Amino acid sequence: MLGGLAVRLELTFEQLEDLQLALGTLLECCGDADEMTIRVRVEAGELTAAIGPFDAAALADQLEREPVDGPNLQRVLETVADRVSFADREDGRYVELTEKIGAVKTDG
Repeated sequence: MLGGLAVRLELTFEQLEDLQLALGTLLECCGDADEMTIRVRVEAGELTAAIGPFDAAALADQLEREPVDGPNLQRVLETVADRVSFADREDGRYVELTEKIGAVKTDG
């Protein structure tokens, strides 16, 4: 999914890698739900991906935990995204990753 989006939005290879790293890290450490949703919005030169739902307490624990073999989740997300925010919705907490992008290509 991210590859097709990257081509359409003319993301750099580095931006694509950053998004894949963030998504992979989130799902690996916190993706215990049977079903996860990724909502992508492109607006005003920014791509925002909302990933969830996550259990709020478990996510908070992962964000703060200091692993022995590398940076914690908060550090990874802040390194690969221009902005990291969180949104509480009916079904759980979502992580919102925002990346600044160039002009969006349109058909025609």
